[in-house]
Amino acid sequence: MAQAISVRLDDEAERALRSLEAAGLSRSDAIRSSLIASARRLRRSAELAAEVAALEADEQDRDEMVAVAGLMESLRATR
Repeated sequence: MAQAISVRLDDEAERALRSLEAAGLSRSDAIRSSLIASARRLRRSAELAAEVAALEADEQDRDEMVAVAGLMESLRATR
């Protein structure tokens, strides 16, 4: 069941909405798709932060990164 809401848009949000409408989206579709995209970005950001934390806590992975960086440095052409 769809739920109607009302919001107050500041100038920046109003310009963004007009831009989405100019691209062919209805007002409702523009707002819905923007909400969904924003929620996805937040979820992805949280997932990436968790992945980074897990990698930073992995001592073996960090040791391997240092070893690979050392190998790459040793293979780099001298100038």
